[in-house]
Amino acid sequence: MVRLVLALLLLATMAFAAISKLYLKDGNYHLVREWKIEGDRVKFYSTERSDWEEVPLALVDLRRTQAESEERKKDLDDDAKAASDESAAIRGQRSEIRKIPQDAGVYTLDDKGNLTVFDLAKSKVHSSKGRTVLQIAVPVPMITGKATVEIDQEHSSRMVHEDRQEFFFQLEKEERFGLIKLKPHKGVRIAETLTTLPVSKEIDEEVEEVPTFTKQLEGGLYKIWPEKPMEPGEYAIIEFTPGKVEPRIWDFQFQK
Repeated sequence: MVRLVLALLLLATMAFAAISKLYLKDGNYHLVREWKIEGDRVKFYSTERSDWEEVPLALVDLRRTQAESEERKKDLDDDAKAASDESAAIRGQRSEIRKIPQDAGVYTLDDKGNLTVFDLAKSKVHSSKGRTVLQIAVPVPMITGKATVEIDQEHSSRMVHEDRQEFFFQLEKEERFGLIKLKPHKGVRIAETLTTLPVSKEIDEEVEEVPTFTKQLEGGLYKIWPEKPMEPGEYAIIEFTPGKVEPRIWDFQFQK
């Protein structure tokens, strides 16, 4: 991709040199590869006749020729800068991908490229029958009425300080995921509120989801970050399948 961008840039430079216009005061022009003033004459290389020619300087509209030349050069410089910026962004993204482990989980990189690994939280369902630890591949406990998915303690030991922190999320399997706000409550933090619907007995899951931007980097690796600055509080990256009460939760707190 980088080589392609550079090749296109080179072609653009060649095209710029090949299609310059040398304007005459009568409104006509010559298509030239290059031109220069020599005394009272203007010498130019005609792209139409593939040869050097010259015309009296008095016949040439220098102001228009130079103005268009400068404008085209500025456009080319802008295109070159955009291509360079894109190339740098691609290299930066590749560097980030190389630093993220292949293991499923949540990660961050600081300004120096240092990796932080987030721990998977142990979540529990709290219903009228008490608390049940959730484990993947274990049958979901029977839930009647309302219940909550909770994480022990009111504050996470993992802290971030960027209000629009970028998280790298390596999916274990194709599931929904997102950023949610946790609600501290009497020694725990509530991640979800569960309600068993009458008749169908389906479970309705309610979470306080935070709007995010998401970008797939490679395979199951995604980058996710908040659309707006986060307010101080408790948060988590959550991976889940709707209707199955077996979320995977990576918790943290944000403090400025």
